[in-house]
Amino acid sequence: MAGLAANGTDGVGRERFLADAAARGLHVEVVERPAARSLEEAAGILGITPADIVKSLVVKHKDGTFLFALVPGDRQISWPKLRQLVGVNKLSLPPADIALEATGYERGTITPLGSTSPWPVYADATITGRRISMGAGAHGYSAFVDADALTSALGAVVADISDPM
Repeated sequence: MAGLAANGTDGVGRERFLADAAARGLHVEVVERPAARSLEEAAGILGITPADIVKSLVVKHKDGTFLFALVPGDRQISWPKLRQLVGVNKLSLPPADIALEATGYERGTITPLGSTSPWPVYADATITGRRISMGAGAHGYSAFVDADALTSALGAVVADISDPM
């Protein structure tokens, strides 16, 4: 992480995130936070529940394209539900280097906002109607945003794509 901060990569990711949010008319609040070893620890630092942290997962199609899946921290992707919704028989989580190449963000900072490629977004229906926290494009930062405004701004497909952990 120190190397990223030293060469400015984190600042560039956060700037891309903020610029895209502003271009979409989306109000986001970015807060700096200490590093966390787990999603539960991050939730504790932010004073929220794990369900209020939304994971932005990069998912790869077998044809080489990608999509974003937004899933609450207390849930996991339901691969059968997501495959059925997307209309494919195979999806997978790519290795970290491929996710970085596909989005311009490292794991732990990934967000559809400011992604270097505008992949389709699928959001789990359980995030609707509340304020959520998500990656802000840089390590050590979290963003708070209204989930309904986010899904609207991204043109996300909102559906049941998760299962309890």
